[in-house]
Amino acid sequence: MAAAVTLAERDVPVTVFEAAPQLGGRARGVDYKATALDNGQHILIGAYRETLRLIALVNRDAANALQRSPLDWRIHGRFRLRAASLPAPLHLALGLLTVRGASLAERWAAAAFMRAMRNISFRLPRDIAVTELLRQHHQGQAMTRHLWHPLCIAALNTPPDIASAQVFLNVLRDSLDAQRADSEVMLARVDLSALFPGPAAEYVRSHGGQVLTGHSVDAITCNGDGYAVQTRSQHFEFTHAVCALPPHRLSAVTASLPEMSHSAALAECLQYQPIYTVYLQYPQRVPLPVPMLGLDDGLAQWVFDRETINGQKGLIAAVISAEGPHQDLTQDDLAQRIHEELSRQFGPLPAPLWQRVIAEKRATFACTVDLQRPPQRTPLKHFFLAGDYTESEYPATLEAAVRSGIACAQQITASG
Repeated sequence: MAAAVTLAERDVPVTVFEAAPQLGGRARGVDYKATALDNGQHILIGAYRETLRLIALVNRDAANALQRSPLDWRIHGRFRLRAASLPAPLHLALGLLTVRGASLAERWAAAAFMRAMRNISFRLPRDIAVTELLRQHHQGQAMTRHLWHPLCIAALNTPPDIASAQVFLNVLRDSLDAQRADSEVMLARVDLSALFPGPAAEYVRSHGGQVLTGHSVDAITCNGDGYAVQTRSQHFEFTHAVCALPPHRLSAVTASLPEMSHSAALAECLQYQPIYTVYLQYPQRVPLPVPMLGLDDGLAQWVFDRETINGQKGLIAAVISAEGPHQDLTQDDLAQRIHEELSRQFGPLPAPLWQRVIAEKRATFACTVDLQRPPQRTPLKHFFLAGDYTESEYPATLEAAVRSGIACAQQITASG
């Protein structure tokens, strides 16, 4: 949709094929028991500049669609980091030095770590695992457990023992160490489909394009100077193509394009990490102190107060990123475990009226050390790849996906 909107903005008519009945992919709205949920509790940060720009372009109510707050990283009862009301980089330096839940020595070590990374422009001579990077810079147990490791898992959705330190530093550079506004956190007050994909489709249609949901692409073939797209019942021809399929489908759909074999092979080598979102509907409000709160010593890593965020009374969303023991539980058992954890953290709670577990087992690729990712430009003329898995400084985030689509569109318009 980012590619389509960017082309539409430049008066290039496009056709979007979406296999599902609704737009958004892994960032879409889901209806359950007359309640608008999301297939994952995504957050945005101020550093997502291209994502926020496109939302503002297509969504007439963009200003009210997002709840924006200064960085306030809280692990319930254990840890708190707040960005100071100072210009960058002092906002983070003072924030680290005044952390609650870590010793003074650990706070100084964390500030020294960020200063050391700034001195090398956040570029490592060679990629290593996040855990090893933190060990080399003597990060203490509290800062590691309550800040660096949760931040790595939240941003890269990859366990720190195997996660790319270079990509992790890219995230730190453009969020915590950039402008103060770049570290701000935004939560959607509307479901994710209504935030961007739906308005984006309207924008594309208003600029002469079409968006076809329920249209799965079975094959793409070369057709002279262009490309033929085959769905189950229809045949289309285009001068340019942007393939935004999930990486695990790339090989099958481009089987008739031998030039794509290298990109397809890179996509086939990707490993995946899950994200589980557990929704619990309580008969009354759960007393969370803030809309978004980290937890420790349990399965749930983050909990979100949907009542405070978007008025859904008594609804809590708990998120578990990356692999772990929760994958061995049934969905009912997992929901029960999360309910018990919430009761321990916030006092006795009544039984939920209902529960819904959404398991994205291929939520993101595993952002591992020295991972090679296919570029957006391919050996085929006028054929491009878009997706968060393509070549990027960023892990599998909304911003990475959006930037990949914009890059494809820019190359198309530049080539004429």
